[in-house]
Amino acid sequence: MATYDSLFSALGLKDWCADGKEDGPMSMADLLTKAQGKDAVPDSLWDLPFPSMDALNESCAAFPQSRELTKGLEQGFLAIKDNLSLVLDPLTQPLSWALDGALYGMLNTPWWIVIPIMLAVVFMVTKSWKLMLFVAGSICLLAFIDYYEYSMQTLAIIFVCAFLCVLLGVPIGIAMSRSDTMQRIMIPVLDMLQTLPPFVYLIPLIFLFSVTESKLYGIAIILYAIVPVVRLTNLGIRLVDKDVIEAADAFGMTNRQKLFKVQIPLALPNIMAGVNQTIMMSLAMVVIASLVSAPGLGVLVLRGIRNLELGVGLVAGLGIVILAVVLDRVTKASLARINASQNQ
Repeated sequence: MATYDSLFSALGLKDWCADGKEDGPMSMADLLTKAQGKDAVPDSLWDLPFPSMDALNESCAAFPQSRELTKGLEQGFLAIKDNLSLVLDPLTQPLSWALDGALYGMLNTPWWIVIPIMLAVVFMVTKSWKLMLFVAGSICLLAFIDYYEYSMQTLAIIFVCAFLCVLLGVPIGIAMSRSDTMQRIMIPVLDMLQTLPPFVYLIPLIFLFSVTESKLYGIAIILYAIVPVVRLTNLGIRLVDKDVIEAADAFGMTNRQKLFKVQIPLALPNIMAGVNQTIMMSLAMVVIASLVSAPGLGVLVLRGIRNLELGVGLVAGLGIVILAVVLDRVTKASLARINASQNQ
């Protein structure tokens, strides 16, 4: 007699349970119970198992087991996989082109062109000679230990994915700030994207796309990193002073004029803070995406783990830290410039 036999009998489901019984081999748990001469019913309430699917299945063979739930989910996904791929492949192909183009450009342009261009961009957005020299020293250090190519691959992926996160995330954040209904719809989606473990993003994408396609890891990075810029764009626009909005209305500004001339400029510090967090999260996901053929420093970290090469893993991790510090300092310096210009 199983633990919950009386439950199904009390509900009048005994015949239904009997119809589901199959003459098959006993499970290992049943064999051990039989060999030890124990009854399946617990001796006391203390040992009563939770009425889980598997526990109920022991009393009623017609009741589904937990493995049937996971198997059904997998079969359902595989049933629609081809149709999803048919729709998603052409929509996401430009992402592969952008990533492949950025990687090709970074790796096939001489270092004496790439590094000065990067330093010029850093100085242009920060107006800081000290920060520019810090970035130059960091890149030269990575190049000196022969990690230049891996570093450029990582930066290329981050540039493309972070740019697309901003390109997609800012309009979504603006739409959320202008519509409470849109915000109620998007917040659960953003919560899910923010709380899912990074590895979980890769599971459905592996089934949908080939591992050799750049868009596989590109989509994972974008989904993981887009949340901060969406949230902070929405928050920044909603935090704009109501008196300023009323003054804009008094001057007869249209909604478009208020958005681009009042709300976005005042919300720019929050938006830039979201961009900073998006870049940091992109860098974190690039390392994990090396499991699905994403190039860069993450490949060396993965190699250090797989082959137990301590030095390779530690130096690659140090390189990732250097890139993270560089990107963080540059974005924060540009944010400080924006705040200073608004306070004048």
